[in-house]
Amino acid sequence: MQRQILGESELAVALGTLNNWTIDDAMLKKRLKFENFASSLALVNCVGALAEEADHHPDITFGWGYAEIALTTHDCGGITDVDIALAKRIDEI
Repeated sequence: MQRQILGESELAVALGTLNNWTIDDAMLKKRLKFENFASSLALVNCVGALAEEADHHPDITFGWGYAEIALTTHDCGGITDVDIALAKRIDEI
């Protein structure tokens, strides 16, 4: 993947392929709700494994009943194809 920042039209198309992701402050974000802490932690562990495999690491905040994921390509200063690809993999969990 080339790691080039996506333009507005490219982002709009990409968002259409994702499940409940939003764009906020040059980051691709998703908030998930769970019934307990253990389920939140399980998702975070799965996302962590995917991130390691992709060598692309999101910012993750989680606690009892929720997990928030934020993706951006820091060295490019915005959302790239790498972020979209990881978001798609996260959606498959």
